[in-house]
Amino acid sequence: MHKFEHGDNSSLNNTNDVKEIATLVPGVYRPISRTFSYCPKNLRHERAVLKTGEINVYRKQDSNFFSNCFLILVEARWRWTLFSFFLAFTTNWLLFGGIYWCISYAHGDFLEANLPQNVNSTEFTPCIENIYGFTSTFLFSVEIHTTVAYGRRAITLECPQTITAMCLQCIVSSAFQSVMIGILFAKLTRPLARTRTILFSKYSVITLRDGQLCLIFRVGDIRKSRILNIKPTAYLLKWDTDCDNLLNAEQIELKVETVECESVFFLWPVHVVHIIDEHSPFYNMSAADLLCCKIEILAVFEGIIESTGQSIQARASFTETDILWGHNFVPMVSYNDDKCKYNVDFSQLSVVEQVETPLCSANEYNSVVTAISSTFTFDSKSS
Repeated sequence: MHKFEHGDNSSLNNTNDVKEIATLVPGVYRPISRTFSYCPKNLRHERAVLKTGEINVYRKQDSNFFSNCFLILVEARWRWTLFSFFLAFTTNWLLFGGIYWCISYAHGDFLEANLPQNVNSTEFTPCIENIYGFTSTFLFSVEIHTTVAYGRRAITLECPQTITAMCLQCIVSSAFQSVMIGILFAKLTRPLARTRTILFSKYSVITLRDGQLCLIFRVGDIRKSRILNIKPTAYLLKWDTDCDNLLNAEQIELKVETVECESVFFLWPVHVVHIIDEHSPFYNMSAADLLCCKIEILAVFEGIIESTGQSIQARASFTETDILWGHNFVPMVSYNDDKCKYNVDFSQLSVVEQVETPLCSANEYNSVVTAISSTFTFDSKSS
């Protein structure tokens, strides 16, 4: 059930009358069931891109195991990554400590007569000097990984297996350490935390702007450090209303532009505007058509961090339930005379107000405007 609010708030029962009056009479459109409190619980499964910017697409994992583990550790939280590092190094030390213990045990180094305190009375040469048990071999394994000087514990020439195990541990430990450093560097240099400071409005609106119907959403940055060379893009996905299949296999790119500031200097929140002209997929879509369709607008915001020079990409999406026809965003930038600074109120980022907007499609609206202009021109020439 839908509601059409006009200047006189009259209800329209006949479908043809609704279409005719909606074409000619400006008004405000809002579904009765729509509320201004966003609740993503029921819409989570419908989006290709969630409001948080996460990609809601499942892919079968066909890549190799090492690549998956590396990406999982890079994208995991710090506590799980550090725990994985601790577990990997501890496992490495325990594994090779056990190997050294097995070699020494097979050689007889742990016999009472061959222990370090009794070795001076015999001519026995152990595989590793000053080894008493598994604890000693574990410490020896740690020393091989972390130091170049072994202190009292050292390998002898008695057991070639021990020398081979030591060389193998040096290679494995170097590989482990290289992978861990790569993961740490990738996590530290990721601009993910910076991306979270870029906020999208919860809604996008369709309203008149400079005599043209436009689709508008707002983007703001809550950090003081600037983002340079901003580039907003938007794509349209159309879904079948009866099932979850895409009507077209490709994403339709929407031509958008920013207002309020230049792209090289993201000074304060900007409006990203898509003009609904003859090249727009919304050109023949009216307010009523918007309710009957199932669409999703993928919004992408790219830029360069001024302090580090890294590229970032923030994402959001707007479904048909997030598009408010006949609304406009309220101002959120004002000048504070006391502090002599501009005040940006981010609590107003998604606040909208109703404005008089034609309910017809942009095609019908342009036809009516052209017809009225032609009538006025003809009357002036006749007079």
